[in-house]
Amino acid sequence: MAPFEALYGRKCQSPIHWSDVGERAALGPDVLREAEEKVRLTCEKLLAAQSRQKSYSDKRSRDLEFVVGNCVFLKVSPMRCVKRFGVRGKLSPRYIGPFEVLECVGAVAYRLALPPKLADVRKLRNREIPDVKIRWTNHDDREVTWELKEAMKVHYPHLFEVMS
Repeated sequence: MAPFEALYGRKCQSPIHWSDVGERAALGPDVLREAEEKVRLTCEKLLAAQSRQKSYSDKRSRDLEFVVGNCVFLKVSPMRCVKRFGVRGKLSPRYIGPFEVLECVGAVAYRLALPPKLADVRKLRNREIPDVKIRWTNHDDREVTWELKEAMKVHYPHLFEVMS
């Protein structure tokens, strides 16, 4: 498939051998062979570029694993019109830290030594309500929700066995 066809979903009406008004263009096997050769060459170059980009990214990608005692940065989601960590807007930090890893909870979950101001506890007048941030499977990162910790313990007790 030609790059134009891949992008726009239709064949390219190539201006190869287009002629001015009044001129007659000779269409024959040579013209078709030339056009097919150009399309084939374009496809080869496109595949080579894709392969080069894939190998470039594969060399630099790696799975991150941390051990107890490592210091890591915590990614925080930016919120519109909310002043977070002293700065508001585009300049608000995306990562905060470093924080020490206290224990490995799961394959990609870690317990961090966070300061008290970052605890997930909603404080009302007379009581405190602990919350947990849930990232649901098959959902985007923007669709995370805050749920009551007790309700999640009832529905998903296996997630809280190590954390308690």
